[in-house]
Amino acid sequence: MNGLGPALMAGLAAILAIASVRELTSEGGLRLESTLEPLRRAHREGYLPTSDERFRLALLFAVAAALGGWWLVGPIAGMSLVVVSPLAAGWTIARGARRYRRAVERSLADAARAIADCLSAGHSPRGALVACADSLGGPIRNEFDRLGYELESGAATADAIRSFALRSGSSGVDAFATALVSQRLAGGDLAALLRRFAEGAAERERVAEDARSATAQARFTGYLVVAMPIGGALFTELLRPGFLGSIVDSVPALVLVALSAGMQLGGFLAISKLARIGGT
Repeated sequence: MNGLGPALMAGLAAILAIASVRELTSEGGLRLESTLEPLRRAHREGYLPTSDERFRLALLFAVAAALGGWWLVGPIAGMSLVVVSPLAAGWTIARGARRYRRAVERSLADAARAIADCLSAGHSPRGALVACADSLGGPIRNEFDRLGYELESGAATADAIRSFALRSGSSGVDAFATALVSQRLAGGDLAALLRRFAEGAAERERVAEDARSATAQARFTGYLVVAMPIGGALFTELLRPGFLGSIVDSVPALVLVALSAGMQLGGFLAISKLARIGGT
């Protein structure tokens, strides 16, 4: 029975590797660069991958986890990592989309000033939304380019603004969209309103950056404490080869390691949530 377990694990890993290679290299399939492209787009454009793209990413992460875990620890650890690797792929996508959303939020003050300048130069509110993109950059430029395409294709101004707010899923963008739409309903000086909004948004960002700077050391210490057991185990393996293998061969040790790993993961998630400022 002791020899049957590793053989079964090896067979499962081989089947997984063959299926992965076939999927990634088949006709119409995606190469490695194309498979990773949704991750880059999530960071660059806030893109949400399709179901097929998520499947290929999860498959790629599973193969990497199986091979890395097998090489570093053993077949049981490798196959265990396969179970959690799709969660790592989903977390990476969500993190990229969250960073993109934060980049958009940080640029709202610049966008508000750009629209106000276009209005002061004589543009209509609809024309200002299109023209302001030329003075913007980064993720906010992508959003206003998309908004401009919707306007040029005939979409109503209010509908295009609401679509921008729904895509972003951000309270800051919601407030920005409300300021833009409210002027069309209630009238008033939109340029002055946007300049006041820009001042408020810039002040909020300054306060948030001060808070991040003040808590940077505490966050680093928390992450370091969470990572210390992993580093200690790897250092022990270097000093005493076979240490990790002896843990794998012992059921009580595996149970204790699994419990400690769960607690460490819970601690990491708690620290990440407590340290999150302004949605970062």
